[in-house]
Amino acid sequence: MSNTPLNSTTSSGVKKGPLPLEGITVVSLEHAIAAPFCTRQLADMGARVIKIERPGVGDFARKYDERTRGMASHFVWTNRSKESLTLDLKHADAGPVLEQLLAQADVLVQNLAPGAAARMGLSFEALHAKFPKLIVCDISGYGEGGPYETKKAYDLLIQSESGFVSVTGSAEEPSKAGCSIADISAGSYAYSSILNALLLRHKTGLGSHLDVSMLESMVEWMSFPLYYAFEGAAPPPRAGASHATIYPYGPFPVGDGNTIMLGLQNEREWVIFCEKVIEQKSLAVDPEFDNNTKRTANRARLRAVIVELFSKMTIAQVERKLEDAQIANARVNEMKDVWAHPQLKARNRWTEVQSPVGLLPALLPPATNNQFDARMDPIPGIGEHTRAILKELGVDEAAVARLAADKAI
Repeated sequence: MSNTPLNSTTSSGVKKGPLPLEGITVVSLEHAIAAPFCTRQLADMGARVIKIERPGVGDFARKYDERTRGMASHFVWTNRSKESLTLDLKHADAGPVLEQLLAQADVLVQNLAPGAAARMGLSFEALHAKFPKLIVCDISGYGEGGPYETKKAYDLLIQSESGFVSVTGSAEEPSKAGCSIADISAGSYAYSSILNALLLRHKTGLGSHLDVSMLESMVEWMSFPLYYAFEGAAPPPRAGASHATIYPYGPFPVGDGNTIMLGLQNEREWVIFCEKVIEQKSLAVDPEFDNNTKRTANRARLRAVIVELFSKMTIAQVERKLEDAQIANARVNEMKDVWAHPQLKARNRWTEVQSPVGLLPALLPPATNNQFDARMDPIPGIGEHTRAILKELGVDEAAVARLAADKAI
């Protein structure tokens, strides 16, 4: 299956080289976030991603909300630059179509319900016998084997199982993250694992089986609190937006109603903060605050001192003092602030992609490469590319009509 050249051109009109994954075809049986986020990143790098969706319904993430001009926010984020093929995988006539696709594909990604792919004959073992070069990436909540193998898993549930929720939130109440971090972590590991498998195939000529667990992806991210609580020690306390074990490191209200986020990391910065920001040199050597352990233990008193000083200043004044002292800081931005963030604007990080509802803004992939620009193609409508893909596979119009009448596509 060919991949149309995707050479890109910079704003200066200088043509850059080919994208790294041009010529790679990915077939994805995906829904929700983890697998779509993985394959969108592959598409960003030039891979042809054929997203298989249920006829008439599509990826259920299409209906999560209608906040982006009628489209779902999650779907807009994770599905640009893909082709949508509607195919009822339970229909008898779907099997041959899928087999033709896989015969010409490099990668199969799936995050169906546990065991569903295997029941359809799409286990790595079955596929490897037919297509030895095919890389198969299975993304699931808990991975293959073990007592949780068939347990249903969603982002919030994995945040809980991995221990993330237990160390996040306020002292009074635990909290989840404000974005789908369990899905994001699994999608990111799936993406990098596929890149590794492509490199390995170049050496061995054989495809790999990738078993990506959301739980294990999140537990990897939890390594700091895990080691902090090593051998039965107490875990880091929940501290809201403040750091659990470093102080002052967290949010402080400012006189004009804004909030500033401080980030002091060491004793040298603490001394400078006392001298140049709050202008209380004696505090630097106060026996209650002269090291981080003491500042953390006595944070309530120290917070009162800082809040009292900041209450007399605007956020611009506080920022100026912190920058002059070279103390790390940040604003606590809302979504509207991020859309208009001056750094993103100055670096030209926003572009536009086409969609079924017209042009939509999209952030360029975070890692840039001076040899190419990432692919930023349209977000597909349900089944938008079905007929074109079937024609490419050699399915004639009469057969397409029969498949449509049978609701197989």
